[in-house]
Amino acid sequence: MTVLAIDAGTTGVTALIVTDQGTLAGRGYQEFRQYFPQPGWVEHLPEGIWQATLAACSQALEAAGLTGAAGAAGWGAAGRAGAAGGAGAAAGWGAVSCVGITNQRETAVVWDRATLAAPRRAIVWQDRRTTAICSRLRSAGAEPRVAELTGLRIDPYFTGTKLTWLAENEPSVWAGVLDGSLAVGTVDSYLVARLTGGRLHVTDASNASRTLLFDIEAGQWSTELCALFGVPPHALPEVVASTGVVGHTDPAAFLGLSVPIAGIAGDQQAALFGQACFEVGAAKCTYGTGSFVLVNTGPQVVRSKAGLLSTVAWLEPSGELTYALEGSVFVTGAAIQWLRDGLGLLDNAAQSEALALSVPDSGGVVFVPALTGLGAPDWDPDARGAMFGLTRGTTRAHLIRAALEAIAFEVRDVIDVMTAESASRPRDESAAGWPGSGPEAGEAGEAGEAADAGEAGEAADAGKAGEAAGTPALRVDGGASANNLLLQLQADQIQRPVERPVVAETTALGAAFLAGLATGVWSSRAELAATWKLDRRFTPEPRSDTAHARWRSAVEQTRGWAR
Repeated sequence: MTVLAIDAGTTGVTALIVTDQGTLAGRGYQEFRQYFPQPGWVEHLPEGIWQATLAACSQALEAAGLTGAAGAAGWGAAGRAGAAGGAGAAAGWGAVSCVGITNQRETAVVWDRATLAAPRRAIVWQDRRTTAICSRLRSAGAEPRVAELTGLRIDPYFTGTKLTWLAENEPSVWAGVLDGSLAVGTVDSYLVARLTGGRLHVTDASNASRTLLFDIEAGQWSTELCALFGVPPHALPEVVASTGVVGHTDPAAFLGLSVPIAGIAGDQQAALFGQACFEVGAAKCTYGTGSFVLVNTGPQVVRSKAGLLSTVAWLEPSGELTYALEGSVFVTGAAIQWLRDGLGLLDNAAQSEALALSVPDSGGVVFVPALTGLGAPDWDPDARGAMFGLTRGTTRAHLIRAALEAIAFEVRDVIDVMTAESASRPRDESAAGWPGSGPEAGEAGEAGEAADAGEAGEAADAGKAGEAAGTPALRVDGGASANNLLLQLQADQIQRPVERPVVAETTALGAAFLAGLATGVWSSRAELAATWKLDRRFTPEPRSDTAHARWRSAVEQTRGWAR
């Protein structure tokens, strides 16, 4: 049996065909256009996301040999591909048994319930247009109550203020929301609507928890928050479990396929699941457009006092909620993309490692990639990107190395806060956050000598590879995790081992796992954990904190720039 996983990210859609062994039988990818109508504004065309979804899924199915008698678009209902005798059937994979969906979170999408057409472009999570609305709400004293209910902070990042902006600035669109002809939701809700021909309007709890409208302890939409942000509850999707069949795809809408939609999760929560971080204290970092560190806190909502977010990790069909503590860094991989597309310093992102290795250091250059403001732990929507320390001797290699160092510094800032907060909690609570105990720099280096940093193909049970070095490892994934220099810089900065799995696309893998658990492809989390395999482990080397101190000084100088 195979699972089709759809990962609708910020710059494109990835589709994977995942086998019951946790391996990849096929992959597809299609970028979609980014719109920047004003400084600080970021938008996506919903139809562009949908067309990219169709293209990526077509590529993945074809790559897996799951083509039916009707040709490239003729996969038909479950079982039809196997009957057609395609390459996938010959390899023993069988037909697609179900679909799992993961997505960029917080992005606000509006669409017509009848036609599924969008009356305007989606407002993306990176968009900063609601800064004034956020300031107004904070000045009115709303933030403490919002944080209590949602685990979040009032920031343009989240969906709720984007909907408030629509209500205040686009009355013709908002009239449709109020009269029920238009639906609102996040990207997962929109994709489910398109996949089912408009029959379903649902979201899962992990996505709902990123909207500023969801009570994370009650596990439901909050009428109090809906009133605060001016969002009619009837426009919001039904909240469903992250794993479980919610409906079936419409073959007329989706490539001839009629299969269960059985897993939904926001991208970072899906990556936590795909990394088999099922135990309390297990942590991962995804290097995508931004970087996101999540640690599983189990059934306990852990509240941060230093800029981290409390969020739903996933919701079981039984109603049991698992939570996570999250540090959200807005721009990391997007900084490399900007150096490529905006400045023309790279032909492709893969060049960044070789160019950065061509110089011994950044030559004193510090790059703060606050291109859409600062996320955790600084949280300043008015910060803007800057480069410091430029001289006539600065080359593109120095700028690219400074960008990689910035990513490592940003993630270190988040993990430093997680570690400090965990250490300050009572012993019976600290297990619910990032583990605060463990060897310091020298001990970590000595322990790491027992493991070969270049060792490849080693199978690792969930949680056991990191324990071998005596200090908890950080599991990493996402496109930039292919950069060995970045991961070594990261291990050095956080003074913890960094582990990259064989399948680095764990966001889509997590969506597949959630769907496959619900449909019998896998029987348990233990079976899923057994599919996790280590590609390479990076052990920390001694670090100098001078560079990080210079980085923190530079960050402070970017704050408030756009005020």
